[in-house]
Amino acid sequence: MSDPELPRLLQLVRTEPVQQRSAQRVALLLDAAAALIDEVGIDGLTTSDVAARSGSSVGVVYRYFPNIQSLLRALAARNLQQFTDRVYGELAGDSAHWRGALDAALDGFIEMNRTVPGFRALRFGDVIDERFLEPEFSNNSVLARSFAGLLAEKYEFDPDDDLVYNFEVVVEIADALLKRAFLLDRDGDERFIATAREVVGAYLRDHTTLPERS
Repeated sequence: MSDPELPRLLQLVRTEPVQQRSAQRVALLLDAAAALIDEVGIDGLTTSDVAARSGSSVGVVYRYFPNIQSLLRALAARNLQQFTDRVYGELAGDSAHWRGALDAALDGFIEMNRTVPGFRALRFGDVIDERFLEPEFSNNSVLARSFAGLLAEKYEFDPDDDLVYNFEVVVEIADALLKRAFLLDRDGDERFIATAREVVGAYLRDHTTLPERS
């Protein structure tokens, strides 16, 4: 199975040469962009507004992000990193049942919709392009592969194509239902959230078997 690492665009946030950037400055620019997205939407975001909100010059913004698209990519990458960190943190516990990881993933996504600035509008960039994270995979395929990788690391197994496919199916199901849950309600419509948990759980019970942690 060809299983990509976390999207290469995460490097926009983490691995630029130290002499060319300040991690603190980049974080400040992304924070400003996220807050502005909540206020004016993605289409209303401008470089000059990001500069003003962050207390920077337009030149400083362009030093790190040559255009709004590259800034949005970096923000989407940070969203994905925060999401995977949340799930991985939950998996660090001693839960004996791997399906608890699914609840952690759903809980993390729901909490980010409720609390992370700009997330409801941008999420992982799929609202802009379904292949925003990686040109070779859909955004949901990237998420499914990342989730499979996290589980494989914790429970020490090799994910196969069928497992990744089933994870991609449940990501698609959860994505559609949770997108609808937060479309009209900033806190999320609990009916759609409950349905997402029920349908995803039922699909995995019927189609997927993973080893239990001893």
